[in-house]
Amino acid sequence: MQTTTLMYETEANPTYQQIARSIEFLTENFRQQPSLAEVANQANLSDYHFQRLFSDWAGVSPKKFLQYLTLDFAKERLRSGLTLAEAADEAGLSGTGRLHDLFVVLEGVTPGQFKLAGEGLTIRYAVFESPFGPYLLGTIGDRICRLEFLEEAEPTDAISIAHRFATDWPEATVIPDSAALRPLADAIFTDAARKPLRVLVKASSFQLKVWEALLRIPEGQVVSYDQIAAAIGMPTASRAVGTAIGSNPVGYLIPCHRVIRKTGLFGNYRWGATRKTALLGWEAAYAGK
Repeated sequence: MQTTTLMYETEANPTYQQIARSIEFLTENFRQQPSLAEVANQANLSDYHFQRLFSDWAGVSPKKFLQYLTLDFAKERLRSGLTLAEAADEAGLSGTGRLHDLFVVLEGVTPGQFKLAGEGLTIRYAVFESPFGPYLLGTIGDRICRLEFLEEAEPTDAISIAHRFATDWPEATVIPDSAALRPLADAIFTDAARKPLRVLVKASSFQLKVWEALLRIPEGQVVSYDQIAAAIGMPTASRAVGTAIGSNPVGYLIPCHRVIRKTGLFGNYRWGATRKTALLGWEAAYAGK
């Protein structure tokens, strides 16, 4: 795999790190319904500044956000028993969410492209900031092939970034190009996209079925692994579904964070349980407006 020097497109952004510490605390202590002062202390902020910071980030107060983290809330969403199609229809009628099956177009590589392993292709990439911390964005042409959240301590040198693409695209040429990717990055975490975002993935037919099912989960909704398995016509394949979800290379846009355990617990996430909680609470807050 050919690489060139990494170009950065990030800014110092302490907000998500402060919010993340608070979300960790809320997740671990929601049953005790901690006070505003207790949560603000985790972010090393005064009550007033924490309330304002959190409300600016989540769109709701910490107290309201806490509701979205409770086990009872998650269980109620799962107990509604809607199929993915019904949930999507409901959200579409209410106008409260952006349906990912309309916002994102998922494409699988052709057998020939699969065999070539990226030979002759150029992947452009950059690291950008999001409401959930920095993330790596990679594209092939006008199609997104990778969206991966990064932790503060993770290396972002050119060789380390190239290794992230090597599993799926070992023969591709990888080059940094933040200027070309900036308009796309600006559309991902907002409603600024004027047309659907195209995603290109290298996957088995089973993985594609699972990821396509994920696209039908509206913002603010959650489903269980069993429900995804049923949606693709393989009700006994929940374990395989979990494996496919865990291998999703395009975070957020293919919304694997919206799948939780049938007990109502949020469970693990490829990019961290705290970030999954943040994504779910953030979406639930906006969908509930």
